[in-house]
Amino acid sequence: MGSQGPGPRSFDPVVVGNRETDAWAAYYRHEWRSFLVASVGMVSAGFGMTPRRTLTGAYYVLRANQLWAPYPENQPDGACAYMRRFYGLVVRSGGLDLDPARAALLEVEWWRIHRAHQHDDMVTEAQLEAALVDLYSYVYGADPEAVRPAARKRVEAMDLSDRWVGAGCHRDDPLLAKERRALVASYAALRTAVEES
Repeated sequence: MGSQGPGPRSFDPVVVGNRETDAWAAYYRHEWRSFLVASVGMVSAGFGMTPRRTLTGAYYVLRANQLWAPYPENQPDGACAYMRRFYGLVVRSGGLDLDPARAALLEVEWWRIHRAHQHDDMVTEAQLEAALVDLYSYVYGADPEAVRPAARKRVEAMDLSDRWVGAGCHRDDPLLAKERRALVASYAALRTAVEES
C-alpha cells in the first residue's frame, strides 16, 4: 500500500474488491442502507478522500445506482449526473486528472452494456470488456492493454453475479464467494496496471 495511505493509485485490491462485492449484493437485493455502507468503504479505500468527501461521494454513487436500478424504466441521465458529481469530487481531491463528465459517461456506458448483455445474447462479453477497458484507461491514464486483464476479471465477476441473481440472491450461495474472489483479482490487476502507468 505504501506510506501515503489509500488513494486512486495506491488502493488495497482486497478491501476494494470486498466492498464492491458487498455493494453489488446489496444492489440486487435492493438493500440500499447496506449499499451505502459498502459504498462508503469502497470510496474510502479506492480514492482516499477526506471523510466528508467520502460520505458525499458514496451518496452520489448510491443515488446513481438507485436511478439506474429499475428495469426497463430507469433514468440513465440522472445516474450519469450523479456519477459526474462523484468524479468531480475525485478530481478536487487530487490524484487523477480527468474530465468528470467523460468519466461519468464511460462509467454509465459499461452499466448500459452489462444490462443489455443480461437481456440480449447478441451483446457480448467482449463488448463489456471493451467498455471497461475504455473506462479504466481513461480514468487512470493507463495503457488500454495494461488494464485489459482487470477488465476481463471484472466481466467474470459480473457473470458470476448474474448467475447469483438468477439463483435467487442468497447470501450463502457459493457463487457470491466466487464473485468476491474475481473482483479482488480484478482490482489486483488494475492496481498493477495503474502502478506501471
